[in-house]
Amino acid sequence: MTLFHSMSTVAYSTALAVAALIWYGTGRQPLAVGLAFAKALIGSRKYLLFFVSVLAILLVNKYELHLEEWINVSYDLTPMLTGWEGAWQANLQSLLKSDVLIGFTAIFYLVLFQASMIASVGIYTYLRNMRLYYALCVAIVLNYLLAVPFYLFVPVNEAWYANPQIQFLMLNVFPTFEQHYRSLSGLNNCFPSLHTSLSVTLALVASKSGIRRWAVFAWINAIVIVFAIFYLGIHWFTDMIAGLALAGFSVYVGLKIGAWAENRSYSGASVQHRDKLEPPYPVES
Repeated sequence: MTLFHSMSTVAYSTALAVAALIWYGTGRQPLAVGLAFAKALIGSRKYLLFFVSVLAILLVNKYELHLEEWINVSYDLTPMLTGWEGAWQANLQSLLKSDVLIGFTAIFYLVLFQASMIASVGIYTYLRNMRLYYALCVAIVLNYLLAVPFYLFVPVNEAWYANPQIQFLMLNVFPTFEQHYRSLSGLNNCFPSLHTSLSVTLALVASKSGIRRWAVFAWINAIVIVFAIFYLGIHWFTDMIAGLALAGFSVYVGLKIGAWAENRSYSGASVQHRDKLEPPYPVES
């Protein structure tokens, strides 16, 4: 059952998912949220600075594999960090093997992972919750900034690659994954799991949003993605634990900086201007 034929399919699916999630999180049509985002980029240098910082770290992550080739680390830490785990993922796959479940988890891993990140930016921007917008940007930057050194100097191979008993079920729904997606994710870039850390980061931030249904979705998204990294045969339990720790730290720092950045915005505003900074739209639960 092939769901994804190329990265174009993933991109189109992500765009549709972003639109649906923005509508779900705000109750407004996506174009209105896009307009609010554009106005924020143009009207606030601080907003633009935080957004550019996220784009910059994503660009660094994109070229991480090239840097990895240049450094040329020759050792493999997979046995040291994950050797105690055996091949428990193979038992999970055997117990729950289903084409529907493979497709379901692949959609979360490939599409909803990044769609929920993009939608979060739009939702917090539209509702003018700048504290959470700043916090999310900082947390995303920290996730990548702290993970990249591990990818460069702590090489841990994906579970299916390290143990032949574990199948790479992603190929069942995305047969050309290795040709089209692999350039974004190295085989030995497992520790920590960014799919874990970023999805849990989104959920932790969403829990502070006051939008109950968005927080519920974000936690369901995180839980399914954590399950998917094991079920699809990609990550180790060790990677997940490191990802959880990374998420907790990144969100803690992000919320601190977000509150500071928001207070700086208010401290320099007149009473009249402060009213304009308040969320003009009702936060729907």
